Amino acid sequence: MLDVRRLRLLRELARRGTIAAVAEALAFSPSAVSQQLAVLEREAGLPLLERTGRRVRLTPAGLHLVGHADAVLERLEQADADLAEARGGPAGALRIGAFPTATRAIVPAALVRLARRHPGLEPMVRETDPAAVAHALRAGDLDVALVHAYDLVPVPPEPGLTALPLYGEAMYLAEPAPASPRLSVPEAPPDSGSAAAPGPGAGPDQDTVLRTHRDIPWITATSGTLCHAMAVRACRAAGFIPRIRHQVDEFATVLALVAAGQGVAVVPQLGITGPLDPAVALSRLRMERRTLIAYRSGADAHPAVAALVLALRASVPPELAAPRSME
Repeated sequence: MLDVRRLRLLRELARRGTIAAVAEALAFSPSAVSQQLAVLEREAGLPLLERTGRRVRLTPAGLHLVGHADAVLERLEQADADLAEARGGPAGALRIGAFPTATRAIVPAALVRLARRHPGLEPMVRETDPAAVAHALRAGDLDVALVHAYDLVPVPPEPGLTALPLYGEAMYLAEPAPASPRLSVPEAPPDSGSAAAPGPGAGPDQDTVLRTHRDIPWITATSGTLCHAMAVRACRAAGFIPRIRHQVDEFATVLALVAAGQGVAVVPQLGITGPLDPAVALSRLRMERRTLIAYRSGADAHPAVAALVLALRASVPPELAAPRSME
């Protein structure tokens, strides 16, 4: 009989690529992970791993077994959901991951709704970069997480996880005002946390707007983040590579740098909070940032997960758009 815990280790190895990464993620020693995978190979009766020097990769049989592991773990999530419902509904700890703008704009209102309707539930919020969410969910460190995707940086489907669309945001180019008369402030500049939601055909030609700033310094998020990749890919699609001067993740700081004449940046709707600094001009772009709710496949019927999904959907500000298709 195959051991479910060892199947989970094999699945993590398929996702993370190295035994050291699996060990770090699941709080094991590398030797313990190797020993458990060796036991799994004996249980399976054939090689699951190929060792080439210090690296390990899965054999075809190992990859096939990972597919079964996904199905088994999904059924276990369904079983856990059934048991939670039988125990009386939403209660106990619920670990939530969210990125900063969603943590500020969406999560507090959702927590208020949860507290009113399900006082036995204990939500625990942790700011998490969307790039780290999939591993955290599969490892059991999070139960539900908010992730985002951009038109030019889509989020690929993650085996073992389910993602539901929550809302969409407009994207803006921010530049020092009035440095470039080619850019204009939106008709209703954001003064309470959001700008107007995008509509069909809204905004100037994106490539044209970006190309006018090809020789200007750029401010992007730090390397390795989806926000950084979005800005770089948008510029490349417009025909140039941005000359990045500053790398900052907090959008309020990004806008302060723009106001100080340090460069231009692409910012999402929820990244524009409070009255807009008159030293900053905004121009609507055609691309969009979409936020999704992610959790382990099979957990959609879990009462705590279902309660949070409802609370999050009810907490989306009305000025945010319904997300476009993720296709």
